[in-house]
Amino acid sequence: MSIGVYLESYNGKIVKAALETIAAANKLASSTGKEVFGIIIDNEIDNLVSIAGSYGITKVKKVSDVSLYHPALYARYITNAATEADYILFPATVWGKEISPRVCLKLIASPVSDIIGIEDSTTFNRSLHGNKIQAKVKTQGKLVITVRPSIFDVPSETGGQASTEDISAEIIDSENIMKLAEVLAASTGRVELTEADIIVSGGRGTGGPENFHLIESLAEQLGAAVGASRAVVDAGWRPHSDQVGQTGKFVSPKVYIAVGISGAIQHLAGMSTSEIIVAINKDEEAPIFKIADYGLVGDLFEVMPKLTEEIKKIKTL
Repeated sequence: MSIGVYLESYNGKIVKAALETIAAANKLASSTGKEVFGIIIDNEIDNLVSIAGSYGITKVKKVSDVSLYHPALYARYITNAATEADYILFPATVWGKEISPRVCLKLIASPVSDIIGIEDSTTFNRSLHGNKIQAKVKTQGKLVITVRPSIFDVPSETGGQASTEDISAEIIDSENIMKLAEVLAASTGRVELTEADIIVSGGRGTGGPENFHLIESLAEQLGAAVGASRAVVDAGWRPHSDQVGQTGKFVSPKVYIAVGISGAIQHLAGMSTSEIIVAINKDEEAPIFKIADYGLVGDLFEVMPKLTEEIKKIKTL
């Protein structure tokens, strides 16, 4: 018996959340003695298998002729690959959350969702109500587990290689399923939020969408991703894909710069594990300062242009 990990890929790379899921699987393996294998479904496989091997995966079960994402088809492939596995782990991404329930149903397994810790082979930690409550879940049998992004560290590269095994699925009647017509990628030119080492996020304090150029200018100079609070997204100033927080994306960059963000519980839940948190807010009582490593009390409309200009000067040295 073994531990399967779905290695979600995009644009020829294994996404960061999936690499973190390898670390969770390794921790589970250390308490069970079971072997970890990867599952990759993509059109271009060879480079992805090489990446998986470099992060310690010794065996990859693969499908190499799938060009477009389809949850029902992916679920069948993964089910066939993991029939004999005791545990099947997914990153708690949009795809992971969509595929894992289907796999759980097909394998008649028990679901354990959005874990943030592993105590032993049957005991897992979850965070509830905006990190206010830490729950301990104890279960047994075949398990399908989703792992919250930005919690486990990406494992060190080992330089290893992975063997491969082809997996297959029965033909699906194309007349009875929805079809994915097209995937439209964002054209921002910036790194994706969950992959970024630096994030500059703006809140309602920016005053409106017309002022978000202050956030974008600083992000451009730092090579950072742009994030937003829920209030900003709800107001229609930024797309939901930019939202950081409990109902958005969980991030854990090296540096998180919160600009005009008060620090509501649901926002803190999504970024509080960042290595360094910098807060810029004119309200010195803002909750964000309680978790910030560095805080600046001031008017962002004065601070941001000066900060951006100083970074420009440093880059020219």
